[in-house]
Amino acid sequence: MYVYITASKTRVIYVGVTNNLLNRIYQHKEGITPGFTQKYKCNRLVYYECHDSPDKAISREKQIKGMSRTKKIYLIEKTNPLWFDLTEWEEWEEWLRLDND
Repeated sequence: MYVYITASKTRVIYVGVTNNLLNRIYQHKEGITPGFTQKYKCNRLVYYECHDSPDKAISREKQIKGMSRTKKIYLIEKTNPLWFDLTEWEEWEEWLRLDND
């Protein structure tokens, strides 16, 4: 299970949880699901965490959602200071698979 943060080019932030990060990010990028991420174009993966159970992932998602914007930005910038779209890193899918092993 994954907790992830997507962002728009203007740094509007969305926090979500999924069991299939590849598919979910594809949905965000294509604007398939109407709602917040489609409206604000939060289609750039800027942060994610892997968890070994749905309960832990959902708990962490709620924790992050409850953080101030400043703390969310700190969380992103700890590992991704320039807010790169992690999906543009050519080996990210392989890295994701290794994270799951």
